[in-house]
Amino acid sequence: MSGVVVYLPPGPGAGAVTLRLGPGQVARFGRGSAAVPVELPLADAAVSRLAGEIRVTEDHWQLSNHSASQSYLVENPEGAGEYLRVPPRRAGAPIPFEFSRVVLPTHGGGTLAFQVFAPDHVYLDPDGLGGDQLRGTRTVTAYSLDETATYFLVLVALCEPRLRDQSPLEVPTTPRIVERLAGHPACARLTARAVSSHIDYLAEEKMRIAAPVEERGGRRNGKREAIVAIALRFGLVREEHLALLPPRGQAPGAGGPSPAGRAGA
Repeated sequence: MSGVVVYLPPGPGAGAVTLRLGPGQVARFGRGSAAVPVELPLADAAVSRLAGEIRVTEDHWQLSNHSASQSYLVENPEGAGEYLRVPPRRAGAPIPFEFSRVVLPTHGGGTLAFQVFAPDHVYLDPDGLGGDQLRGTRTVTAYSLDETATYFLVLVALCEPRLRDQSPLEVPTTPRIVERLAGHPACARLTARAVSSHIDYLAEEKMRIAAPVEERGGRRNGKREAIVAIALRFGLVREEHLALLPPRGQAPGAGGPSPAGRAGA
């Protein structure tokens, strides 16, 4: 696991914060002060000066709750309500989710939250145990993709025209992806902004595309084309994955196949 990405949305009087943490690194969160600096400032009277910390290990990340009285929730946005409760003073709780939303209660009865993305979960070699493992080495997946996640649906929608031989050059725009996935139960509330975030996540964290994005006709298409090229070249998306998409021409809300993932926007 090469690390995690932590994203704190902008709040009153403060901009968004994005942190990239590698194994062994720690990010602290809370109200903070001159004496207690934090990397993730959460401005609410109900949040402790040092509310907790995130620690990245070699194969997962951990959450410590420094509060003496408040539990924190770690939600799986892709898990249809799945969550963990981290009780007060719990140290080093291991978090298994690839996408996580850390939720803290606030003074006014609401919540504050930030997101943690752990893109390098390790999956077993599909060939099973043996061979390399018996010699003391481990085989990992070069492109670790979760086929039950919303980002994978976005990837399939990006690749669909080429898989169906509709166009050797066409890559769908964000509005077209939103329209294409609207009939899927997991994507009924998927927004253009969410689609763009999934595309950025695929490019930067999953496929590690470092080439500069090309400007074509006022649109930033290079990133999408690079994603599609890698996905098709290495067989990450294949014809059988088209069954994950809603039937073409299906109206939003008309039902469809069972969700490939339990994700929202």
